[in-house]
This record gives sequence, structure tokens and C-alpha cells, in this order.
Amino acid sequence: MDILRTPEDRFTGLPDYPFAPHYQEVDDTQGGTLRIHYVDEGPSGAAPVLCLHGEPTWSYLYRHMIPVFTAAGHRVVAPDLIGFGKSDKPAERSDYTYARHVAWMTDFVKARDLNGITLVIQDWGGLIGLRLLAAMPERFARVVVANTTLPTGDHPMPPAFESWRAFSQEVDPFEAGRIVYGGTVSKLTAAEQAAYDAPYPDARYQAGAREFPMLVPATPDNPESQANREAWKILRGLGTPVLTAFGAEDKIMAGADAVFQKTMPGAAGQQHTVLPKAGHFLQEDVGPELARLTCDFIARG
Repeated sequence: MDILRTPEDRFTGLPDYPFAPHYQEVDDTQGGTLRIHYVDEGPSGAAPVLCLHGEPTWSYLYRHMIPVFTAAGHRVVAPDLIGFGKSDKPAERSDYTYARHVAWMTDFVKARDLNGITLVIQDWGGLIGLRLLAAMPERFARVVVANTTLPTGDHPMPPAFESWRAFSQEVDPFEAGRIVYGGTVSKLTAAEQAAYDAPYPDARYQAGAREFPMLVPATPDNPESQANREAWKILRGLGTPVLTAFGAEDKIMAGADAVFQKTMPGAAGQQHTVLPKAGHFLQEDVGPELARLTCDFIARG
């Protein structure tokens, strides 16, 4: 693989992101290694809250939630997926597959030896995180499902997703900050939009962000459709507590929360919520509230 690494000075002075960088090398699946950046805040001995972002964001998405978690005594681990944030960025779109994203994050969780995990997932964080849960449920204590799903391609994707996928391939330039702006209700400042653009000095660095929408299993014959079906078989039998918290203004994921509530046993009896005035990137719109809901979920055991 040809690996790109965003210069560190691109991340200088980002608003509300004072967190020290940490790095973990993982197997690139081709005999080499890739470097994953992650935030690790709060008491090192505490059970971790693992926050997984999606497209086209990075750990910056969780900046308003991390202080709420640490103030409550929790440890927070928020990695940047490969191709995003401060993590390494393979330069070719063909370097990115759904299976590799799962493998890279599996290696990360094992390398950091994370256990007793409260998993917080949104967007592609769910497509990856739910596969991790199915593969090693013993490491997870509970799951907060926020504006995400685990598609198999056996049901048509909503028109809003099809429109997004087409836009993601046609738009030029690809501006992550503008995309996040469009998926929020409260909207971002110019500085916050720039923070989402920071990982991408030029289009060469955007291979992962460009490819992600094309990796979603939208048809039954997608290479990862069967793997997701197998994951669902396991998830349907897990008693791991599940809380859904969806944004009322998210048109792409509308209704997906009901699927988790009906399908995963650990969702029964939980205090599920739909958050008003919250779009797809609900961490931006109602981040502190989502963090407090998660803390309350943890406190209930």
C-alpha cells in the first residue's frame, strides 16, 4: 500500500479539541502496518467508553461528549478509522474494504486490550462496531446505537441514502466540513468545518472517505452481505444491553432504531429515545445530552 499521513500542523489550534494524541499500529492485511490515532481520556483503569465515528468524520466528532464522560469518572477511547482524522490513509480506493475496516478495528481493540466496553456507535461506526460486538461479545458490556444500522442488502435502501451515495461520488471538491454541516440541525462554525477538512490536505488523502459510501451492503450480493447476516444471527441471541438514541431529523436512518429494539434482546425495557433538533451527526447537535444519556445507561448497570 501507498500510505499517506496528514501533517500534524494541519491539526493545530482546532476548536474544543485539546486532547493528547495516541497511536497504535495494526496489521494492514498485506504484511505491513498502519497507524491508528486515538483519543484516550479519563482514568486509565476504568472500563472504556469506545466511541466509533463514521463518514466523513473523525474523533473530533466526539469532542463535546468526551468531557462529560470523563467528568463522570469514565475512560473514553475514540479512534480515528483508517483513512480518517490523524490515522494513516492508504492512497488507493481499492485499499479500502468493509472487511479490512473490521479487521483494522478488531486489531485495535485487541492491541489496546479493551474490555468491559460501552460501545457508542454512529453511521459507519455501527457497521464496524456491531461486527466487533458479534465477533467478540465478551469484551462488551453495553451498546449505545445512534443513527446507524447493520445492512445486509436484503431490503431496499432508503431514497435518502441513494441520493447521498450519488452525491458522494459526484461532488467535486469533496468537502467533509460542508457534508457534516448539511447533516446537522444546529450547524457548524467555519472553524469547525475547517476541522473536519483538516485531515485532507488535497484529494489524494480522501480515498477512504470517497470509498466508504460504496462499501455499504446495499444489495444482497455485496461481498459483506453474508458476513452481516451471520453477525445478525449472533446479535439476535445476545443479552448485551442496548440503548437506541436517534436524531429526529435524520432522514437516512429514520426507523432503524425500531429494528434494533425489536431484534436485539438486550434492547427490551431500555429507555430508548429520539432526540429532537438532532440530525444525522447528533454528536454535533446534542453531544452533551447523548453523553449524559450514555452515563445514565452505564449507571443503571
